[in-house]
Amino acid sequence: MNDTRWTVPADHPAFPGHFPGRPILPGVVLLDEAMRRAPATAAIRGLASAKFLRPVGPGAELDFRYGDPTATALRFDVRHGEHTVATGSFTLGALP
Repeated sequence: MNDTRWTVPADHPAFPGHFPGRPILPGVVLLDEAMRRAPATAAIRGLASAKFLRPVGPGAELDFRYGDPTATALRFDVRHGEHTVATGSFTLGALP
């Protein structure tokens, strides 16, 4: 298991437009961070699945947790404290 932590910057550029008055981190930003923080041994080719379970706001401390990669997939969970905020799986493999 490979874990990493990220504190969402309160001034992240995605917040002003998503959404004014109640900033929520867009799912694509969460997925991008999950991909960037994946174990170096994982050759990510795409996204097999993703579920967004709770909104994430400015200043949230997120824990990115990864399962052991198989030949074709890498599972991940993103947690904020006791709550899972996102879960999914990346497809793995060598790029052509």
